[in-house]
Amino acid sequence: MGKDLTEVRSLQRKLMPDMVGSEQHEPTSLQAIANKAKADKQHRFQNLYRCLDEELLLHCWGDLNKDAASGVDGMSAQAYAEDLHSHIGALVRKLRSKSYHAKLVRRKYIPKDGSDKLRPLGILVIDDKLVQAASTKLLSAIYEQDFMESSYGYRQGRGALDAVSDLTGDLQMGGYGHVVEVDVKGFFDNLDHAKLLEMLSLRIDDRAFLGLIRKWLKAGILEPQGNILYPEAGTPQGGLVSPVLANVYLHHVLDVWFEHVVKVHCQGDALLCRYADDWVCAFRHGTDAAAFYRVLPKRLQKFNLEAAPEKTRLLRFSRYHPSLTRRFTFLGFEFFWKEDRQGKPRVTRRTARKKLQGACRRIKEWIKLNRHLPVRKFFDGLNARLRGHYNYYGVRGNSRALSRFYEWAKDCAFKWLNRRGGKRRSYTWAEFDRVLDHVHIARPLISKTRHGRVMADS
Repeated sequence: MGKDLTEVRSLQRKLMPDMVGSEQHEPTSLQAIANKAKADKQHRFQNLYRCLDEELLLHCWGDLNKDAASGVDGMSAQAYAEDLHSHIGALVRKLRSKSYHAKLVRRKYIPKDGSDKLRPLGILVIDDKLVQAASTKLLSAIYEQDFMESSYGYRQGRGALDAVSDLTGDLQMGGYGHVVEVDVKGFFDNLDHAKLLEMLSLRIDDRAFLGLIRKWLKAGILEPQGNILYPEAGTPQGGLVSPVLANVYLHHVLDVWFEHVVKVHCQGDALLCRYADDWVCAFRHGTDAAAFYRVLPKRLQKFNLEAAPEKTRLLRFSRYHPSLTRRFTFLGFEFFWKEDRQGKPRVTRRTARKKLQGACRRIKEWIKLNRHLPVRKFFDGLNARLRGHYNYYGVRGNSRALSRFYEWAKDCAFKWLNRRGGKRRSYTWAEFDRVLDHVHIARPLISKTRHGRVMADS
């Protein structure tokens, strides 16, 4: 059954309309590379560096975020675009003469999930963005032929909701009774440079191209205080090439090992569902789950990685043992078994508690900061944020958490809009409800699945 489900999902993704348009105008060199990689799994590509030409870089220009902050050189996308062909021509000449050098990465810190913690962001100069974007396309053309169905993060036509949906179906239809929930501690900061380059060399026999990746891995990071750090491990800060490099690393560390070693030694069925460095494994037998849980730290240590102990655990997850079954979280959802209206056990998902709390904090803060806007503009902004939340968390069985978020946002809007006029209240609740009807506030809904079907809530 598992193999059949995998084949069906693969076919469905190939037929999805939103996957076609973006690939129709790709340079022909990318398709040729993909065809060769698919036909010969042992082939090592020798001329990738030569593919970094004006055509590919111009193609990548269309994918860049033109509103992003400037790098250390202060060059904005608008200024770069004023003489686009000249800039790209100069960049190609640097690449050809091997005089291209990666610039410092400007680091900026932003609040993390609405909390007091800060998350570092790396801001690259436009030349580095373009070359990294082009290199990402070349790497993806190769490795999309190698990556497994269990891998969802940062891939064309795949996303977090695909992982959530497929995992739900597998747990519902399969006979799995045990789950290992895993999160790698500081993965993007601890990825081993030498091991990554060794992995890449299995598919790439191009010293110049691998040299580019080495430059980005070692590029200095300019801190807000002015000091410069040179990383010994980890992926490029804010680099467009970082996601595919991370996927290549975990493809070798985890995906291949799980498929060809772990599964072979299991007495029953086993599955892996991975989104970047966040993954879940399910097993039919507890002995298999316990053995995997026991050897996983050794496997990760071999590649200088470590599982985060507070986010890694082995738990019972079975429809047949409700008193022993526990809940786990994955990609912002809490998974658990629950009887549906017909009394049948069903894998159910709801917004994870911390994610819901974070979303509530962020919407409250936005309302406080934007309550001065004209009513129509305020509610247009509020609706955009509500719909964004529904589009991700609007899955079957999650209507209660969606309603909690909606009611919280409505209460916050009532409270803070009533404070923008001083002591005098702007609305009573009856008046406010009429305003909500007039502006058509976005109410909770179950969003469409990736296959275009609207899923009714249970």
